[in-house]
Amino acid sequence: MTKIRVLACLAACLLSLGALAQGGYPDRPVRLIVPFAPGGVTDTSGRVVAEALARRLGQQVVVENKAGASGNIGTQAVAAAAPDGYTLVLGFDGTLVINPHVFAQIPFDTLKDLAPVGKIGDATLILVAHPGFPAKTLQELIAYSKKEEKGVSYGTSGVGGTPHLAGELLNQQTGSKLVHVPYKGGGQAMSDALGGNIPLVFTAVAGAQQYVKSGRLNAIAVSSGKRTNALPDVPTFIESGVADFDVSSWVGILAPARTPRDIVDKLNRELNAVLSSPETVEKLAALGIAATPGTTDAFGAQIRADLAKYGKVVKAAGIKAE
Repeated sequence: MTKIRVLACLAACLLSLGALAQGGYPDRPVRLIVPFAPGGVTDTSGRVVAEALARRLGQQVVVENKAGASGNIGTQAVAAAAPDGYTLVLGFDGTLVINPHVFAQIPFDTLKDLAPVGKIGDATLILVAHPGFPAKTLQELIAYSKKEEKGVSYGTSGVGGTPHLAGELLNQQTGSKLVHVPYKGGGQAMSDALGGNIPLVFTAVAGAQQYVKSGRLNAIAVSSGKRTNALPDVPTFIESGVADFDVSSWVGILAPARTPRDIVDKLNRELNAVLSSPETVEKLAALGIAATPGTTDAFGAQIRADLAKYGKVVKAAGIKAE
């Protein structure tokens, strides 16, 4: 009889704890670690979501910037945090699925140390050229680069970023001869393209669309699976003859591994509600990010797929962090 009572008590306690986790969470402010400096698109997108998520949760969501090592430092801090739902990370594809391949060592394991909560959205990339560059379409560019002994230079925001890997993936899929030129930020690369100092730049649509619309840069193609609303007249790489070329930079929210599933599910539901709000959709769109509400499992599947995809690209191109 005593054993039965003990088991019954344990069952009741577990049910009670589950109810507390679901109903009582959160009962204090939640930290959202952004592993980059304030002011960039990634940081701003995190702040947009944090503000709206706080209203849904009834608690503050405090954004804390913890920059360094291409996002590795802030991400590791969350991976090592208590798995209680009160410390989250703004996950960036460059940090989570590219850094593991370009750094000799990183202080976390993307798949083992973090639990996907949900993806916030995708930022479409675009390949743009100076108007004086002779190739106007993607196929013309591929053919032109193959004829150039030293290839054709393209600038990006730095080594190992999604734009860099997009260029290398294009080389691997088409045999084009694009030569990467890393800059310390996308703004410097854009300035050189506008000045005619470099013929091509791979960057986010948000940073290039004003120059495309004004005719100061020629758009070659966008990297998304379908055309972007920001530049509806610009074809995709797929439309331009490169099958399965769908490369977007994404951002999402993750928690420490072993965070209770009911807490993760609650965060996912509230995040999806935020991402379905017209106000949030508009604010993210202004940053060049298309909101993508979805399940935790779908986000986890994309992380695993991108880890595998970019691992092959990095290995083939011999990319190493500087």
